[in-house]
Amino acid sequence: MRTRTQVGIVGAGPAGLLLAQLLHRQGIDTVVLERQDEAYVRARVRAGVLEPGTVRALKAVGAGDRMLREGLVHGGFELRFGGRGHRIAMDELTGESITVYGQQEVVADLIDARRAAGETVEFEATVTEVTGTDTATPVIHYRRGGETGEAAEIHELHCDFVAGCDGFHGVCRPPQSRSYERDYPFAWLGILAAVPPSSDELIYARHDRGFAMHSMRSPSVSRFYLQVAPDTDLAEWPDERIWKELRIRLSTDDGWQLTEGEVTEKSVTGMRSFVSDTMRHGRLLLAGDAAHIVPPTGAKGLNLAVSDAQLLGESLISWYADGDEGPLAAYSDTCLRRVWRAQDFSSWMTGLLHRREGAEFEQRAQLAQLAYICRSTAASTMLAENYVGATGM
Repeated sequence: MRTRTQVGIVGAGPAGLLLAQLLHRQGIDTVVLERQDEAYVRARVRAGVLEPGTVRALKAVGAGDRMLREGLVHGGFELRFGGRGHRIAMDELTGESITVYGQQEVVADLIDARRAAGETVEFEATVTEVTGTDTATPVIHYRRGGETGEAAEIHELHCDFVAGCDGFHGVCRPPQSRSYERDYPFAWLGILAAVPPSSDELIYARHDRGFAMHSMRSPSVSRFYLQVAPDTDLAEWPDERIWKELRIRLSTDDGWQLTEGEVTEKSVTGMRSFVSDTMRHGRLLLAGDAAHIVPPTGAKGLNLAVSDAQLLGESLISWYADGDEGPLAAYSDTCLRRVWRAQDFSSWMTGLLHRREGAEFEQRAQLAQLAYICRSTAASTMLAENYVGATGM
């Protein structure tokens, strides 16, 4: 059991694992603590759209081989409305493409890369608090091996820095910190289906009945989303109803066909925006969902977490190399510039494609804006640049 490390990392998601790998490759000692067990972490399904910068980051730390073999490279995506599809050619407009590869696969690759480097992740380690963040030796307090109850032993991990990568509900985010938030009046009903994709690229569909999305995870597994109310009960959505609604919302005048099959997973996810006022609290530095959450429409959550980890890794490497405080001092402001750009884009994309009850004026304005995007090279380029993350943030 370790009691001292240079950087203690709370959370074995993409941000925490990538940060650990970046620091390890520079000889900086880390300990990664994760509340869940390994099977859960490897199985939890999240986003699946990787920006080019995320692809490069995974390759750089030796965790990109399987992604390069199995990831689905897309040079464009489709906006579908009014019974027609309109392709946004990201590769032609920006020179970049995205890669469709599930977040759980990214996490699995990073865990395997850490093990291959002779390092481990301490799973089932429940962090109870982080203290001393305003000193040179912060301490992570945690229980090991799923221990619970008042009698469970509390262990201490002493660090130079603590990286809080444990998500919105984790213990690292100081409860008194200021934040900016927005709730949206709809949610996504998402399913995984054991069926080949019905399209070569992602489809974002705006329909009078609500938004729908066709995505994929592999040549044999598809991912779909439907706009629903935030208080939706999954029991009211049997498979037959889901497939019927997807057929309606994704339909086109030319008779496009949806491939249907076995639904293997089903969930409802609310949509919200959240940004912490600062991502640094003394020797505690936040990354990923611990500091910000974006609506999933713009596919930015995972990519922001990776960007945070890269910047935090570079800042800590500079500090350990020559005591340079500059990058660490600028960490929060630098990250938040990109975060707010992503928030603006994700909120705009959400408003562009989702239906609001009774908002007839807005619905007609949506259609006008979608039509403009599809006929204007400048507007299409703006959308493509933001989608691939090529906005100079």
